[in-house]
Amino acid sequence: MDASRLPKPDPSESKPQAALLGLAFDADDGHKRITRGPNFFLAGGSQETHGVMQETAIKINEHLNKAGKQLADVSPSELRDIIADIHR
Repeated sequence: MDASRLPKPDPSESKPQAALLGLAFDADDGHKRITRGPNFFLAGGSQETHGVMQETAIKINEHLNKAGKQLADVSPSELRDIIADIHR
């Protein structure tokens, strides 16, 4: 089929999407650590650092679920507040 004949997406119908990306570079044990979740991707780090990233991402999702929100629904300042609450 000719690409010019395909329907063009309507920008007003597109839903905002968001994801967390966690990268760490402190691993010196040769392991490659990768964790994917519904709205996050974590890569690298020592076992401890990667664990902290995992815990943070999971707790952010728990907080959002309790509030009935998606990551795309929160502002950067709201996300910053959520992370600050998690690490108190």
